[in-house]
Amino acid sequence: MTGTDVHTEAESVGPSGYAAARLRLLTEEARSGPPRRTALAELTDGWLADLFTAGAGGLRGVSLVAVGGYGRGELSPRSDLDLLLLHDGGDGTAVAALADRVWYPVWDLGLALDHSVRTPAEARKTAGEDLKVQLGLLDARHLAGDAALTAGLRTAVLADWRNQAPKRLPELQELCAERAARQGELQYLLEPDLKEARGGLRDATALRAVAASWLADAPREGLADARRGLLDVRDALHLATGRATDRLALQEQDQVAAELDLLDADTLLRQVYEAARVISYASDVTWREVGRVLRSRGARPRLRAMLGGGKPVAERSPLAEGVVEQDGEVVLARTARPERDPVLPLRAAAAAAQAGLPLSLHAVRRMAAVVRPLPTPWPAEAREQLVTLLGSGRPTVEVWEALEAEGLITRLLPDWERVRCRPQRNAVHLWTVDRHLIETAVRASELTRRVGRPDLLLVAALLHDIGKGWPGDHSVAGEIIARDVAGRIGFDRDDIAVLATLVRHHLLLVQTATRRDLEDPATVRSVAEAVGSPGTLELLHALTEADALATGPAAWSSWRGALVTDLVKRVSALLAGDEPDAPEAAAPTAEQERLAIEAHRTGGPVLALRAQTEPPAEGAGGEPEPLGVELLVAVPDQPGVLPAVAGVLAVHRLTVRTAELRALRLPDGVHDGSVLLLDWRVAAQYGSLPQAARLRADLVRALDGSLDIAARLAERDAAYPRRRGVVPPPARVTVAPAASRHATVIEVRAQDVPGLLFRIGQALEKAGVRVRSAHVSTLGSNAVDAFYVTGGAGDPLPGEEAASVARMLEETLRA
Repeated sequence: MTGTDVHTEAESVGPSGYAAARLRLLTEEARSGPPRRTALAELTDGWLADLFTAGAGGLRGVSLVAVGGYGRGELSPRSDLDLLLLHDGGDGTAVAALADRVWYPVWDLGLALDHSVRTPAEARKTAGEDLKVQLGLLDARHLAGDAALTAGLRTAVLADWRNQAPKRLPELQELCAERAARQGELQYLLEPDLKEARGGLRDATALRAVAASWLADAPREGLADARRGLLDVRDALHLATGRATDRLALQEQDQVAAELDLLDADTLLRQVYEAARVISYASDVTWREVGRVLRSRGARPRLRAMLGGGKPVAERSPLAEGVVEQDGEVVLARTARPERDPVLPLRAAAAAAQAGLPLSLHAVRRMAAVVRPLPTPWPAEAREQLVTLLGSGRPTVEVWEALEAEGLITRLLPDWERVRCRPQRNAVHLWTVDRHLIETAVRASELTRRVGRPDLLLVAALLHDIGKGWPGDHSVAGEIIARDVAGRIGFDRDDIAVLATLVRHHLLLVQTATRRDLEDPATVRSVAEAVGSPGTLELLHALTEADALATGPAAWSSWRGALVTDLVKRVSALLAGDEPDAPEAAAPTAEQERLAIEAHRTGGPVLALRAQTEPPAEGAGGEPEPLGVELLVAVPDQPGVLPAVAGVLAVHRLTVRTAELRALRLPDGVHDGSVLLLDWRVAAQYGSLPQAARLRADLVRALDGSLDIAARLAERDAAYPRRRGVVPPPARVTVAPAASRHATVIEVRAQDVPGLLFRIGQALEKAGVRVRSAHVSTLGSNAVDAFYVTGGAGDPLPGEEAASVARMLEETLRA
């Protein structure tokens, strides 16, 4: 039966004919989705137009108008009818009588009705006072009567909306935010409200209103399909329940899935989540653009007043190679070539997350359109940028979602597709599987100071539940996937083994601590055998806490935390008994020995710069992948070498990836004495590396005191203050117990920022301790450094003195 057939039957039989035709239309299996909604709207239009015509007689200056969802033609089986009886202010008695002749038949059929009777002036006045009324009028559609009256109102309402947009759009944004706070996010809820939750139909309508203002527009790709998908689910929900409800309750999901010919309720929820994610992302981008336009408009009068004077405002500020900040967003630099730079998406994402800024929609789409796939294994820079992104805390979520919205995440990590938007039918879990993994990384970023390998912790957080997209035990499946992903990312064999262990046993500690007798030696022994080493145990402890905190409030408590900590202490004690002695330091290379002899002969620093590369992956072709530059510095043993070299590198904007400091004994035949050898891997923050001669000249001045590094760094910080962005966890400084018989080992875990190593070196010099050797590494945005220090006599520091030095250093770094 076509829409015309249904309309004809409704006209011939009246209200009862409309009811019968409506029932047949809603139970007709061959028609669903948009065609059914269109047919239902046409059927209802014809019936209401007949009611209006029969009641109006010769009355002029009156029209019947559909508004809101009905105005858009989005009639679900149990939708309200939103109607406006519009009149020119003439015969009030006749208009009231006409309203009764239209409203009562609707009520008699048990249909929900939202109605009003107004003149155009009254409608505009009410719209000006009530934002929801104005939004409904934006979708006004003529049904019957004076078409010119309806057209006049539509024109006036749209003009009002566009003129008042700078005031009304912030109100609309606040309304959306308040609703989201009450209803939650549609893309994560197990029993979501399809209309009111964030990412639902109300938000889709709000985006239409923004577009109607001509102030900004939403990203259109996928938006119509997402809206249509949610409407289809709502139709099926109305038919399954027989009620006008928008909440997709658990007990009704199987029936709704069957109504839509879907495999099961999980498939249904996944489709709902995917649609909600599209609408949520479009909302984020749109409201950001609205804010940008409104700020720009507000600034124009001030700019005109300042024209011809004052310091020009910098419009583009560099963040990383090929990445700049512009107008509160992260965009690509004009010189960026994403088609030649496969690491650019990760570099841009890491820079955005570190700065606490959103990624520009245009930048993400440009990269998604032209960027080449990363080789296998990934280059070192790509791995480091991923770790930096994962370690950036809360801003990681928004940046990750921007990459995912344009398909970049599944191109980087194909296994992600199986967990994307996957529901978790467990009341303990707050999130879908994919969001839980990102949330775990966010939580893990707060615990990076507790572990020696924060990069492994963050990647394990990202992968620990990756097996939930596969059948069987997700920990077993996840171990296999983690090995493959870690290899592709570029970790070495030992690190791959650690990551596989973390994923395989990510539930081991909490399950053992809460389900086994910790006094039983067999319990502790079994955990020690599964973990294998103190370093892996340390990582597993932090991962366990991050995983639980990311799951939900019910998954972690002080009681659970105390049990896990007790278990970890027992396992750590058992593992410590089998710990091998630390290996001796490696013999110097011929080049290192040559530099040491030259430094001793000249009495000053000697430098050597050498580019480091790794060969391209098998079959990938192309040039070797740059790892950075190795900088070797040999200096006659003297106080202040570490802060001097670190300070010079910071002044020249060189990022330290790794560093080693040790004293070399000169070979036989050379006068007594020792030389300090510093082996650095560095990279320019942006631009090219400085000349070695310039570095040496500044190092000579730093050592003799004529170059005030602290003042230079302070001056630069004042000129270019750091963006607030991410608030990292505070630095942590500890004394490693019994780590060495010959020195006291002080471990520093802190956010990697320019000048960090210079500040550490200065503080240790001020404390009067001697740095015998140092092992510095930067893992993503985290610095993990170990300093072997002694007192004036060359002995390890007494316990209390060591603790005092650690406290002083921690206070310095937290200041």
